[in-house]
Amino acid sequence: MGKVIKVGMADLKTARDPDVLTTLGLGSCIGIALYDPTTKIGGLAHIMLPDSTAIKNNSNIAKFADTGIVELLNQMVKLGARKSSIVAKIAGGAKMFEMSGGSTIGGVGERNAEASKATLKKLGIRLIAQDTGLNYGRTVELYCENGKFLIKAVGKPPKEI
Repeated sequence: MGKVIKVGMADLKTARDPDVLTTLGLGSCIGIALYDPTTKIGGLAHIMLPDSTAIKNNSNIAKFADTGIVELLNQMVKLGARKSSIVAKIAGGAKMFEMSGGSTIGGVGERNAEASKATLKKLGIRLIAQDTGLNYGRTVELYCENGKFLIKAVGKPPKEI
C-alpha cells in the first residue's frame, strides 16, 4: 500500500496506484470517487452542497457538486487518466437532522446525491455503485490499485462498493 492521502471537507485530491484517498465524516456531504482502471488514477471529492450557483460567495469549487466533480475530472485527465474509462462511485448524503415542518435543510443530503448524479450524467461518467441516504455518517477510502471503495460507519461492518 502506498501513502494515505486525506481529503478534507470541501476539498478534492487525486492519486495513483498504490496510494489510497480517504475522507472522514461524510454526513449530508457526498464523497465522490472517480477512478480510471486503465491508468489506476483515482480522485476523491468531499462535496458539501449541491449547487454553486445558489451561493454568492462560491470561490471554493470543491465545496459544490456541480463544480467539484468537473474540477476533479480535469485534474485526473491532467495526470493521464482517460475520460472514457473513468467510472464513479458515491457515498454519503445522509439525512442527519430530522426537521419538523418540512424544512429544506434536512434534505441537503438527498439534494447532494441528486446533484452529484446529475453532474456525472452530464459529463458522461458512469455511476457504477452508491451507498447514500439513511441517517448515519460515513468514512470512505478509495484504493487506487483496484478502484475498491471502502465505506466505514460506526457500529456497522465495513462495506465495499
